[in-house]
Amino acid sequence: MVFVKSQDELIFIKKTTMNCKSILLICFLGISSFLFSQNSGLSPQIINVNNRAIISLDGYWKTIVDPFENGYYDYRLHPSKTGYFLDKEYKDKTRLQEYDFSLEKSLHVPGDWNTQRPELYYYEGTIWYRKRFDWTKEDDKRQFIYFGAINYDAKVYLNGELIGEHQGGFTPFNIEVTGRLKNTNSLVVKVDNKRKPEAVPTVNADWWNFGGITRQVSLVSVPTVFIRDYLVQLDKTNNKLIKGWIQLDGATSGETVQIQIPELKISAQVTTDKSGFAPIEIPVKKLTYWEPQNPKLYDVTIASTADRITDQIGFRTIETRSTDILLNGKKIFCKGISIHEETAFNSGRAYSIEHAVTLLTWAKEMGCNFVRLAHYPHNEFMVRTAERMGLMVWSEIPVYWTIKWENPETYKNAENQLTDMITRDKNRANVIIWSVANETPLSEPRLKFLSKLIMKTREMDNTRLVSAAMEKEEIGKNVMTVNDPLSDLVDLISFNQYIGWYDGSWEKCEKVSWIFDKKKPVFISEFGGGAQYNNHGKDTELFTEEYQEKLYVKSIEMLKKIEGLSGTTPWILKDFRSPRRHLPGIQDDFNRKGLVSDKGERKKAFYVLQKWYMEMQEVK
Repeated sequence: MVFVKSQDELIFIKKTTMNCKSILLICFLGISSFLFSQNSGLSPQIINVNNRAIISLDGYWKTIVDPFENGYYDYRLHPSKTGYFLDKEYKDKTRLQEYDFSLEKSLHVPGDWNTQRPELYYYEGTIWYRKRFDWTKEDDKRQFIYFGAINYDAKVYLNGELIGEHQGGFTPFNIEVTGRLKNTNSLVVKVDNKRKPEAVPTVNADWWNFGGITRQVSLVSVPTVFIRDYLVQLDKTNNKLIKGWIQLDGATSGETVQIQIPELKISAQVTTDKSGFAPIEIPVKKLTYWEPQNPKLYDVTIASTADRITDQIGFRTIETRSTDILLNGKKIFCKGISIHEETAFNSGRAYSIEHAVTLLTWAKEMGCNFVRLAHYPHNEFMVRTAERMGLMVWSEIPVYWTIKWENPETYKNAENQLTDMITRDKNRANVIIWSVANETPLSEPRLKFLSKLIMKTREMDNTRLVSAAMEKEEIGKNVMTVNDPLSDLVDLISFNQYIGWYDGSWEKCEKVSWIFDKKKPVFISEFGGGAQYNNHGKDTELFTEEYQEKLYVKSIEMLKKIEGLSGTTPWILKDFRSPRRHLPGIQDDFNRKGLVSDKGERKKAFYVLQKWYMEMQEVK
């Protein structure tokens, strides 16, 4: 037997039946498969997709649940079988065919499959998605298919041909399809959400592994030479200077590009180099800075010879000085809450503006000026809605718990997700912290891994703060600190602490003191405990609203004593699904640390945090 790997499947071919033609075909397929795996077919990310000419491919897609991946055949080596990506209808009853998308059930895109069908609630594996759409030929235009996110491993086929692959469940990607579109098209996506030890995140996490095409899908039409990417932000050290760059895609020679901000009476012009790149430096005299009390956004238009795009951009500076965080040069306290990307009320994957408005309105009601979007990049609507509502953002990648620190492919995956996150959101004024990890155990390989991510972050964006959610250490009886070498590299001493939940009862909060040997802002990225809504009892009984309420009272009293405390994001806004949480009648597959229940009901602790935040005054 000869073993040939083709599209992740080992195909067995008997030597005795192989002729020269089949050998050559196998060699070609092996080489082309290798080349394709090195170049996944993805184009560089196109930013600000929703302000471009797009055709939405959202809606109901036909699906085939395929746990054994029987639809993943290479039809050129298996002429008697047809891969599902060929999207053939079962019309010829004289020939064997064991699938037909048109006869199958549908799933809504965007959305997760777990909450759309009860039988898929725990499902992890492959589901094939099929969408047919019509298209009218456009002259002097290029077309891209854009996916907001697919969890986790996606293989994309257009009209039966593999055109791109992507790994990572929370970042966007796009594939150029210029010249490949027909009048009527079949778009098939193989979606696989199986957890893998080498993946990011790895096999164990405390949130639901929602499978599916979980964010928008669009057909994007752009000119032959178009504005693919740009950075327009304030200089880190000079709040009277807008700096950045513009990147044209498809440029063959220098081209003039205009940047206009009408409200500021700005009209500047730059010329790109042969690669389509042009730096920007624009002095500005009078500017209203973005801040939570006044989240000012300006219309910014970028126009080249053939293309034009408008964005809504805010301008601000963010920095640290000793133990303070300074927004526009003024000390600020980040009154925050952590949020998972789950919808209110039905706890599926959140993806829309409406979902974002509901969750962020709850945060505003609590008195927040800040949200930690945990533990992965949330959808673009969430970030942009928070920006309009005056909520600063901590955004992070899912380097979570025990990653394969010494695996080069794992690092590459993490860096790709980091790069995609920063690329998409670098123009959002409210994003003030990039986070590279959460609760990762100390080791030399881990330090090397995260150090490289921090260096990459600063290389891409030196205007924002960089951090990670580290962990506390008890160095003496009731004496706490953070003893992590990563704290030398990040801008904040940010850490998770669960005194009163995983570490003693709430009474321990009264005894604890905190010391830090670095003069950096202290940020409590998680604290709290669980309670089931309307479960009442003594304040010593776990999972009662009374215990959670008391824990918040005592935690806040403890936190107020920490020198240099600059912000908190308690865990968490609302109860969220987690397969780790099994206690019947209490958890039932939910992490119950939310201050709001999964049905939107406020728990008693909600009002404790609200009272503290409302009592604080912004430093003018």
